[in-house]
Amino acid sequence: MLAWQVSEIGEPQDVLKLVDVPDPEPGPGQVLVRVEAAACNFPDILVCQGRYQERPELPFTPGMELAGEVVAAGDGAGPQLGRRVIAQPGASGGGFAELAVVDAGQTWEWPDNMSAPQAAGMFVTYQTGYCALHHRARIQPGETLLVHAAAGGVGSAAVQLGKAAGATVIASAGGPEKCGVAEALGADHVIDYSREDLVGTVKEITGGRGADVIFDPIGGDVFDASRKVVAFEGRILVIGFVAGRFADAPTNHVLIKNYSVVGVHWGYYQRMAPELIPRWQDALVDLWHQHKIDPLVGAALPLAEAPEALRRLAGRGTVGKVALIP
Repeated sequence: MLAWQVSEIGEPQDVLKLVDVPDPEPGPGQVLVRVEAAACNFPDILVCQGRYQERPELPFTPGMELAGEVVAAGDGAGPQLGRRVIAQPGASGGGFAELAVVDAGQTWEWPDNMSAPQAAGMFVTYQTGYCALHHRARIQPGETLLVHAAAGGVGSAAVQLGKAAGATVIASAGGPEKCGVAEALGADHVIDYSREDLVGTVKEITGGRGADVIFDPIGGDVFDASRKVVAFEGRILVIGFVAGRFADAPTNHVLIKNYSVVGVHWGYYQRMAPELIPRWQDALVDLWHQHKIDPLVGAALPLAEAPEALRRLAGRGTVGKVALIP
């Protein structure tokens, strides 16, 4: 089979090599999935660079989430053949290939009428958004939600999940194209932070009160702005740091304005509270069947263009999810 491999740490475009390797075989409790689509995520870039919190042994194949058909199963995996699944190989990866081995417990039913790229890109982003908004922020109908990077993979999920929860959604994005995407996703208000004053506009929209919940996958200057527009008893959700700078959260400011800064490391729940993952997935599938969420795929590229896909993702020039098609 063909698979992208990393044999040394570095930038993805330098270290990713497309090679022909023997077909893998599932071990006990594992399944072999014929990949129909694999999603690209920022951790795929970080793991190539050696900057991710988990470092697989070299050589490894990136690709942390995928969709496909089970074509073989190891002992103890149960009846699996022919299942169409969403699968998460985890930090060890494996999705950027024609075949991938996955623990049977890390597979989920592929929802009816969902395309392969959508299914491949649904799991991590929508699980993260659901965990953040419902489990960590306890968002309530009628609250105001501010979503940064609203046209991106996790941001687009947060916009849809916020609307499904009954919130008024303010979306921030950079440039007319991305703002148009955020509006099409259902945002009630859209701010082009490349042209508008984010702080002033949020205050104007909310009548000076600010946002009850702020979803921030960017960090840096955006987090600094969020502190200025968080409402009384508001919650700033720290999702990630694609801006590259870890922002400071001065505790005196947290105290004076009476708000919370809430970390959201979704992957940690897989180890600390794994029983929550299937509950959240069931809720997400229900929302799909109710037509309240619709995973946004900005680009679906051939598997051979994996380095280009990660380059686009790193440059923050994409909308929604980027998927690879073997």
